[in-house]
Amino acid sequence: MSTFRVLMTDTIFPDTTIEQEELRRINAEFVLASASDPETLKREGRDCDAAINVYAQLGADILGAWERCKVVVRTGIGFNTIDLEAAAARRIMVANVPDYCMDEVADHTVALFLACVRKIPRLHASVKSGQWSVDLAKPTPRLQGKLYGLFGFGNIAQRVARRVHAFGLQVMAFDPYVPAELFAAQQVARAASLDALLGAVDFLSVHAPLTEETRGILNAARLKLLKPTAIVVNTSRGPLINEADLLAALRAGAIAGAGLDVLTDEPPAVPLALAALDNVVLTPHTAWYSDDAMPELRRKASAEVARALTEGRPKFWVNQRAFSG
Repeated sequence: MSTFRVLMTDTIFPDTTIEQEELRRINAEFVLASASDPETLKREGRDCDAAINVYAQLGADILGAWERCKVVVRTGIGFNTIDLEAAAARRIMVANVPDYCMDEVADHTVALFLACVRKIPRLHASVKSGQWSVDLAKPTPRLQGKLYGLFGFGNIAQRVARRVHAFGLQVMAFDPYVPAELFAAQQVARAASLDALLGAVDFLSVHAPLTEETRGILNAARLKLLKPTAIVVNTSRGPLINEADLLAALRAGAIAGAGLDVLTDEPPAVPLALAALDNVVLTPHTAWYSDDAMPELRRKASAEVARALTEGRPKFWVNQRAFSG
């Protein structure tokens, strides 16, 4: 007889062999939800001891129906799919996997940045269509000596800083939660505020978590603080940027371009207005992916469930503060 029952709310993965292998170590029964609608999840999770969550939205109604659940682990870095307040009210621990794909996202960030600033997609399309002219590359700035900005200075942003330093870029970041000595150790200037960062930098990439405080934080007023030659890259969460305001700024030439791996709605409605602009480079939320990162994510998420059930707490406990109050 199984010691625990673990529900996986949804999946994008080709199978569940990794999850089952990890959970078998603690004699847990693994169940993949038959559907990810609220009624199904409420019913099938009612007697679960834990849950693994990918993209299904777990609101108060679902969490409230899970009478035995002790922990929900988000298979990813972000945890905005889970109502943290409702989880805490039910004494359900929420955890994530913040220590995977950091190099992949940093690489993708820089790739989007370079693709935008060097106009790679536009030039590629022109050559394939039979054109051969440098004029489409104009204007293209020299990177040496320019200032690259980071909104957020966590693990991924620090990796981006190291990468762009290699191009001769100076780096400035804003993150009120990171100690000053870490900025100094990474040779990164510390901005006093987000507005100060935006007003100073030549290029910007976004590496902040999505919270009620940060949702839509890069709006029309803040985008106006950027230089008209600025490139904005977002590999974090789409709703950090007000998409309508970004579209207007790009159309008006208020900023020079954008590289986006994340959007407000994923997948987006078609046609996507941003896709019609030749100063925008888009990828379908793939910055996290590599052939090594996917199994690492799955294994770590499942191991986090096992840790919480056997040791009483997860390693990366997102809503821990709510339990100590």
